[in-house]
Formats: sequence, structure tokens, C-alpha cells
Amino acid sequence: MDSRLRSQVVFHLTGRLPDDDEAGQPLPAGLRPALLAPYRQLESIRHDFPVVLAAGAGEYVVSLSAAVDGALRAAAPQGLQGEAMCKRALHVERLIREAAAGGAPRTLLQAWDEVVAGCDEAWRREMTIVRDALAVDGELAGCDARLSSRFLRHAWAVVQGEKARAARVRIDALVLRLEGILRADYARSAVAFQAANLQQTFGGTHQALFNFATMSRLLAPAASQGGLEPPRRARIEWALRTLREQGFYPAPGDPGARSAGIDDFAFDNVPAALDAYRQRLPDVLSLLKALSLAELEVEGQFVEQLHAPIFDGMQSQDFTATDLQFFPDYLVTLDSDAPGVQADLVNALASGMPTKVLLEVRDLLEEAAPGQGRFSFGMRGSQLASMAMTFGDAYVLQSTASNLLQLRDRIQRGLRHAGPALFSVYAPADGESTLPGYLASASAMQSRAFPAFSYDPGMGSDSATRFSLENNPQPDADWPLESLIYADQDLQAVTEELAFTFVDFLLADRRHSRHFAVVPRAHWGEGLISARQWLESPPADAATGLPSILAVDDADLLCRVIVDERMMRAAQRCRDAWHRLQELAGIHDSRAEALLAREKALWEQARAIEVAALAPAVTAAAQAGLAPPAVAAPLAATAEDEAAPNPDVAYIETLRCSSCNECTLASPKMFAYDQNKQAYITDLKTGSYRQLVEAAESCQVSVIHPGKPWNPDEPGLEELIERARPFL
Repeated sequence: MDSRLRSQVVFHLTGRLPDDDEAGQPLPAGLRPALLAPYRQLESIRHDFPVVLAAGAGEYVVSLSAAVDGALRAAAPQGLQGEAMCKRALHVERLIREAAAGGAPRTLLQAWDEVVAGCDEAWRREMTIVRDALAVDGELAGCDARLSSRFLRHAWAVVQGEKARAARVRIDALVLRLEGILRADYARSAVAFQAANLQQTFGGTHQALFNFATMSRLLAPAASQGGLEPPRRARIEWALRTLREQGFYPAPGDPGARSAGIDDFAFDNVPAALDAYRQRLPDVLSLLKALSLAELEVEGQFVEQLHAPIFDGMQSQDFTATDLQFFPDYLVTLDSDAPGVQADLVNALASGMPTKVLLEVRDLLEEAAPGQGRFSFGMRGSQLASMAMTFGDAYVLQSTASNLLQLRDRIQRGLRHAGPALFSVYAPADGESTLPGYLASASAMQSRAFPAFSYDPGMGSDSATRFSLENNPQPDADWPLESLIYADQDLQAVTEELAFTFVDFLLADRRHSRHFAVVPRAHWGEGLISARQWLESPPADAATGLPSILAVDDADLLCRVIVDERMMRAAQRCRDAWHRLQELAGIHDSRAEALLAREKALWEQARAIEVAALAPAVTAAAQAGLAPPAVAAPLAATAEDEAAPNPDVAYIETLRCSSCNECTLASPKMFAYDQNKQAYITDLKTGSYRQLVEAAESCQVSVIHPGKPWNPDEPGLEELIERARPFL
């Protein structure tokens, strides 16, 4: 083994290179995976960020690009003038994106005005038209370390606003009807017929015309002797007072309401949230009693002997998740790196409190423990979300910050879930990656380091309906595969298929640079293999296969980087965690594959027994010159026969038919629709080969295959066969 290869092997096994070694070099500045080379100037590329945290009706979050596109569809005229307006608006959008990357807080309209203010008069006039057509406004949020908390808090506030409006409708309706009951009872009472009270029911103009003392004496005997019984009146008055004075959803414009603002339900630690929840339990119990009692009273369904003991014995432990869904949810933001976060998370999800937990994940690779000499992949990251699924009734969503916009509907579904919910979001800390925040976050999901998934108990009773691997690229594969085109030393184009693995993701993290070493192009040898190959089959001898990845530096010069063994073992654990998620989603399910293999073995065994049983008959038939008895065809052959129809026989791919009616209208005797309104051939003899070829030519989805003509005497067959050739 030469010294160069020996140094590379030593680095792979130990993570150290000799100081005078020429086989490895320090990592260049700005090193990043080669597949990310096209995205160096991210601000100049239209992508999902920044997003607009929209205020008002409609979508609660919209990407800047979508907002500008909508405005241009509404405002830009057709023709050259419209194209010029679109170009200018897209330039303004780019400037806003660059300004948003600076981090200064501003709304979309504020940012638009700031950018347009520096343009000439014609631009300002035209861009004012586009500005007025913008359908949304709100704070701009870039994909940085603060996005997860800003995004989730905004989504949570929107849901709490919806909940508050619905609660006020319910409370106001009950208050109005309870007041109506009390007014009606008062109108029938003796007090209402007293002279002073009767006088107040008349306008001032006519009061002198009546003797209210005499009127009271005449009407008093007509007063109802019934009315509300004292216990019922006391219940109604208590419920009415409780509904008016409750502080969870105060009436608009009521300065005397003892209300808790929305900020009073947001916390940065679980103990504080639990304390606040316990302190409010008496008020929660009172309001729930008042709501239930009021609804029974206004419908006249309260039965003293039945319901009074139930209300008297109602305790806070009797609450269900559906009961608590009426009240504001508690938003708790946790840092995955904080001590005791796992215990806090368990307490929050198991407490019965209507809590929505945001778990902010900053790091996906950490030392397992002092002296263990290996990495503990994601223990405080993705594994916490997997652990939360064991609670059964908890809604769980895991995603990177770059993917929050795509999962905005699932986020709102989780915030509306009648029970606890966990949102685990990875957003790398600013300054720790050589990549912009959006790419650093997106590459974590791309590399399976932090895959997106959701677990929704409301979707069904089994994992197949509850669990989803939505939005992950190429979910069937271990690693996403992409093509990279680059120039070799002779400036010839080379296309190589690369996998974006866990080590590609960590290459851009400055904290882990010691686990990589650049190999000069002159030292690229056969001993270097891709990280994907190494992960598929780690070589027994490190000298025969050193794992490496392709990268580019700040000058976009291609280099190859070898990876030490500790990092590769972490990548293996990352892949194993991805496999477990795949199985939950029904992808490469080991149990299903084992069952399939067992059934296939049983079928092959049964077929072998059948063949053995027919062997004497086959021999006898051969001796007698007869045809041998039929043997069951292999399953694979049957599937192949179905997949490849005879090209000489006309047929229609019925399942692909778009139901356009062209063939059935042109030749109704030859073509017909089945129960799914998809075409099939009824009888070829009812039409000509020419009609069949013309139908194939006019078919919008090319599902008609004419085969060969069945009537050799039909005129023009030579031409028709040539026209039918593309459809055989």
C-alpha cells in the first residue's frame, strides 16, 4: 500500500490525517454537495420563500411568488404591455426577496413600497397597479432559524381566532335566549303590573292620559301565578352571569371583561403551561357547566331529578378532548437541545391539557455519550416525533422549515385536532451551514436526515390511514437520485447519477468538517467509491473502497471528499431510521414481503407436486402419440401475457380510455362503452379496417390498436397497414 492510499485509509478509520500528508487537504471555504451547485445565488431563483403570513380571510400563508403571480393575473393586460409589466413586477419581487433575506421585519406592502420608491415615475405608476391587485398582505418571513416559531404561532393564532368567533356565536345565542326566558317570566310576574313599571312601558307623550294605579289594580289579577320556579330561575341567572363574565372569549368592546389575551396561552416551557392550565380549571369547569345547562334550559329539556345530580357532581377530571376543544389551546415552544426536553414533551402530551407543542430542532447529529466514540443520530430530533406517535391520540407532524408551506393544510388540521399535537420542525441555526437557510433545511429532508411525515388519529383506526410520508422525494428509494452534468479535465461533458445522502447533507455543516478530507484530482483512484455504494455494501477491507462524495467550492470547482467511518456509520443509522418510517407507510414492508415469499414458495411447491403427479400421464401420452395433459402456467408467464397483448389482434386499452365519444359516435356498432363509460371493441366484423385505423388516428390518448386486417379483400389495405403501424 502506497503512502497516499495509506493516509486515506487512516483518515477513514480514525478521522485524522498526518500534518504533512498530500493525499488530503483542508476543506475549501463554502464547500457544498455538487448537486447544490446550481443554487448558489438563491435570491435570484423563484422559490417558496419568503412567505407572507397573511392577515384576514383566505389562505393564512402564501408564498411571495404566488402572491405576485395572482396580482399579475388580475392586473397585467394582454400583449407586449402586459409582458413588460410582468418583467418589472418580477424584478420588484426579486428585490423584495433580497431585502427579506436581510432579516428586517416588514409586511409585503411595506416592502413593495420601499422597493418601488427608488424607481422612476413610469415604474412607480405601473407597479402601483400591481400593488393594488395584491390579494394578501402580512409579515414577510424568510426560511431562517426563526421561521418555525413565526409560522406555527401565526397558524395557531388564526385557528384560535376561528375558535373565538365560533365560541362567541354560541355564547351570544345562549345569552340572548336566556335573557328572553327571564324577560318573558318578568312580563307575567306581579312586579311587572305595578303602577310604576306599567308607566315605564308607555311613551312620555301618552303617560298623562292614563291612571296607572287604576290600571295596575285592574291588571294585577291577570298576572300569572306560575312563572319560573325559584330553583330554575337561580340556575338560569347563574348560567347567564357565568356566560357574560367568562374571560376566555370576552365580548368585543367590553372593557370590563376579565379576559386572557392570546399571549397568555403561549409558553416556552411545559411547567408554566401546566400551572396556567390548572389555575384556569375552575373557570373551565364553570363555563362548561353554564354552556351545558343553558342549552338544556333554552330547549326546555332540563329535568331536575336527572340533571341536577350530574351537574353537582361534575369534576375537572370528567373533561374529554371534545369538551376542551371549545377552549383556547396552549401553544408550547420547546428546544430539542434543552435539558429534560423528552420528559417535558411526555408531560405535555399525556397531561390531558389541550396543548400544541412546537419542537424546534437545530442539530441532527450529536455525540452519544462521553467515551462511546460514535454518533447518536437524531435522538433529540426525529426520534422524538416517532416516540410521540405511541401516545395514539396525539397528532404528530414532522417537517423541515423549508417544507412548512407545502404542509400548511396538515398544520392547520393538527391545530384543530381535538387532543394534543406535536409539530417537530428542523431549522438549522443561522451561521452553522455554508448553505442559505432554505437549502440547509431542504437538504435535511432530501437526505433522509429529517424526513417529513404526519400521524393523524382522526384519519382512521389503523396506521395505513393515519401515517403519511407526504412530500418526501422518491419515497421508495433509500436516497433520492439526481443527475449531475459537469466537465472533466478535457472539458468534456460527463453525466453522473448521484445519491443525496446523509453525509452530503452534513458536508455543508461547518461543525462537522473534521470528518471530511478533500482528495486532489490527481489522487482520484479506483479505491474511491461513492458513499451510496459504501452504504449498500461496506467493504471488508477499507483499502478496496473508501467512501467519497462529489462537492464544489466557492469557485464551483469540482472536488472529491472522503468521509470517515464514524460519519458513515451515522449515515447507516439514518438510513435504518428511514426504513422504519417506510415500513410504517407500507413501503418495503418486511412482513408483507415475507408473506409474499412464503405464499410463492407454497405455490411453487404445489405446482411441483402437480407436475410430479402428471408425469406418468405425460409419459403414457407421449408413448401413445397423444397431446400431453395441461399443466398450470407459471404466474409470471400469466402476468407477462396480460401485459403484452398480441399485436396482430385489434384491442383497446380500456382502462386508459378518456371517454371522449369519438370512436363510439363514428362507429357505434364496432365500439361501445362499458359500465365505467370506457370504450371496448364489440365486433370487428361490424365495421371495416379503415374505420378502425381512422379511430386509432383520432383517439386523443392513443389507446386503440388496430392489429392486422381481418378482411384480405378490403381495398387500400397496403396504405392502411402503413397508417396503422404507429399504433400496433
